[in-house]
Amino acid sequence: MWPFLFKLPMLEPIQIIQKYFSKKSFKAFAFQEETWNAFLNGKSGLVNAPTGSGKTFSLALPILAAGSLSNKKGLKAIWITPIRALSQDLEKAISEAAVEMGIDWDVALRTGDTDTKERARQKKQHPDFLITTPESLHIMLASKGYHELFKNLDCVVIDEWHELIGSKRGVQVELALSRLRGLNPDLKTWGISATIGNLDEAADVLLGIRFPENKKVLIKAGIEKKIEVKSIIPDKIEELPWAGHLGIKMIDKVLPLFELAKTSLVFTNTRSQTEIWYRQLIEKDTDLAGLLAMHHGSLSGEMRAWVESALHQGFLKAVVCTSSLDLGVDFRPVEQVLQIGSPKGIARFLQRAGRSGHQPDAISTIYFVPTHALELMESSCMRKAIEEKIMENRDPFIRAFDVLIQYLVTLAVSEGFNPVEIKNEVLDTFCFSTMNDEEWNKVLSFLIHGGKSLGAYDEFSKLELIGDVYKVTSRKQAMRHRLSIGTIVSDPVIKIKTIKGKYLGSIEEYFMSKLKPGEAFWFAGNCLELIQVKEMTALVRKSDEKKAQIPSWAGGRMPLSGQLSGMLRRELSAFADGSIIMDDEFTSLIPLLNKQKEISIIPKSNQLLIEQYESKDGFHVFIFPFEGRLVHEGLAGLMNYRIGQWMSISFSIAMNDYGFEMLSDQEIPIEEILGNNVFGTEDLSNDLLNSMNGIEMARRKFRDIAGISGLVFQGFPGKQIQSKHLQASSGLFFDVFKENEPDHLLLQQAYEEVLLQQMEEKRLRLALERIENSEIVIKTINEPSPFSFPIMVDRLREKMSSESLEDRIAKMQRK
Repeated sequence: MWPFLFKLPMLEPIQIIQKYFSKKSFKAFAFQEETWNAFLNGKSGLVNAPTGSGKTFSLALPILAAGSLSNKKGLKAIWITPIRALSQDLEKAISEAAVEMGIDWDVALRTGDTDTKERARQKKQHPDFLITTPESLHIMLASKGYHELFKNLDCVVIDEWHELIGSKRGVQVELALSRLRGLNPDLKTWGISATIGNLDEAADVLLGIRFPENKKVLIKAGIEKKIEVKSIIPDKIEELPWAGHLGIKMIDKVLPLFELAKTSLVFTNTRSQTEIWYRQLIEKDTDLAGLLAMHHGSLSGEMRAWVESALHQGFLKAVVCTSSLDLGVDFRPVEQVLQIGSPKGIARFLQRAGRSGHQPDAISTIYFVPTHALELMESSCMRKAIEEKIMENRDPFIRAFDVLIQYLVTLAVSEGFNPVEIKNEVLDTFCFSTMNDEEWNKVLSFLIHGGKSLGAYDEFSKLELIGDVYKVTSRKQAMRHRLSIGTIVSDPVIKIKTIKGKYLGSIEEYFMSKLKPGEAFWFAGNCLELIQVKEMTALVRKSDEKKAQIPSWAGGRMPLSGQLSGMLRRELSAFADGSIIMDDEFTSLIPLLNKQKEISIIPKSNQLLIEQYESKDGFHVFIFPFEGRLVHEGLAGLMNYRIGQWMSISFSIAMNDYGFEMLSDQEIPIEEILGNNVFGTEDLSNDLLNSMNGIEMARRKFRDIAGISGLVFQGFPGKQIQSKHLQASSGLFFDVFKENEPDHLLLQQAYEEVLLQQMEEKRLRLALERIENSEIVIKTINEPSPFSFPIMVDRLREKMSSESLEDRIAKMQRK
């Protein structure tokens, strides 16, 4: 007689998760339970929760629990993250959770840093759960047999979606998701996002425009994260402030703050500032040697990984860093954050604050260190915006045809693509939902035979129709394309290596080209002497020089966001009419703001202040829209162009985030100028392009577009083509299209990107509409006001060394 066999009942996925939480003595948040149930019921959506609230567990656990009941082999889940530092942290957390839940899953990592041995292992035996980046996902789509790799894929999670949505990397994700959904219509798609102003739109971009409403959810945590903002007030507030006059001079107030916490993160806004602050802190307090580190994106991967590991283990007292550490990495020893200078955006400030007090119930503490006195107003405004839940939008990228062209070649070098099938998938994305048949046919024509302008050249014929599928048959073109996948563009970089071969990181070519052998520069915390540059590699050795150059990187200055600009105008208006709720920042600025009232006025929210001033330099007009540097650059150029249409006068222009200056050697008839509708919105796009040498700006923008679309090959790894040659090559194509095919999609895209991104046309138009409805107050002043003085200094800075600039400023202040 056979014995009775008893089989233990299989736990349901939700029970597996609950058992794990019970074992760890965790208590689930309501949003986590809501997400678990939504995922296990086949829904897709977006999770919005503050830093340190368990967003990762809200999705990783149901993926593991549901997958444990599946008999399918191979890749079942993909987790996309925008930064490599985050990917290593995720791999560790998810692997540990799988082990403790008793789930035998291979959790693997694939990024640009993954070695060839590990990639070969993954290709031979597909992992169950893969953590990767947008670029690596597209490289997988460029591999032969990708259908087989993704055939059992059940879900994709996009981490830090708010960081991707407004970029071409976000478009890469949209296109990859459209293909994965084409392979598996039941694919679950989830995003994780910090708070942004347009969460509903962010969910639509993630899921595509035709995603079924009954399968879509937006889950908000509703957890109030406590943020404590403390400004470091200078001992003396200059009545005539200027950008950079504080900054490093605040170091004596910064050093004692390190004693208040186990570990601190010191955020700067640029890599150059990170290098400067690290060096100055070490020189000021030698006891920090070995306890202070730096982290930015141009350092070697090995160096960054060491810093991240040391942070996790609590070995470091502080790390000076850029945005390379402001995304969701959980460094629990970090108890406080310092922000050097205004980050110019509420969301960025909040994100960085969240690096401290990472536990759900902990307080996130951030100290604001101003680099000039007026930045204290921004600190106050950011605190109030956080309290009032005012946050910036992340506008999605639309009609990025260079990314679409790259994507189609990616599919063509692997299995090829059916144009009807892929067109329908592409039209489902938010980015290309408005693309018409003519535009699609232009894209195909460009790839098949180079389009109308390049049809006579065989090298631009990339696609060949084999049956009903377009393929790339040239091995050379396929290899070049696989090496060029990605949308992150920057100037070509020079690798920095010691004479013993140790790789330190990279610096952009344009900076290194200015150095001569024997000259010294600061990098990675060391003073280095340049020995020679050979084939995009600079050999260096340590130097004892006391004075050395600081590397500069492109794209350093961030403009004031629209929401922060609005807060600034509101609070200044409240100060002007006496209704402001005073805080430490505005209290400290009372002498400065009273000086502004004495010399001129503080404008109310329905006023535009214009100041006139005559000096030995000429006739100055200062205009204060408080709209941010980029908008002011556009407004100044627009005024200059429109005035020039009916009056012969030349201007020097300077600007900051609060206003702009127009300086001339002849008197400026400002009232007559205003009577000629210089702030009107009519024909704005054309006037902007004409006013700021829009053709040259579009030419420079076209270089990036040409690289992404594959029109220009940017070189093999380690042997990048020099910047001047890239610009020359792309410039030739720009001129060919401009003369022979002015409606070329890539040419039109260059102009659109210049208007929308570099000139911020949308925001500039709103500013002009606001100005049109404002009272214009013109004040003739006898001396520079606290608002106009920093703009004058910014103009002088471009002409003078730092020592002579300080002397000149001191004289102006004494006068």
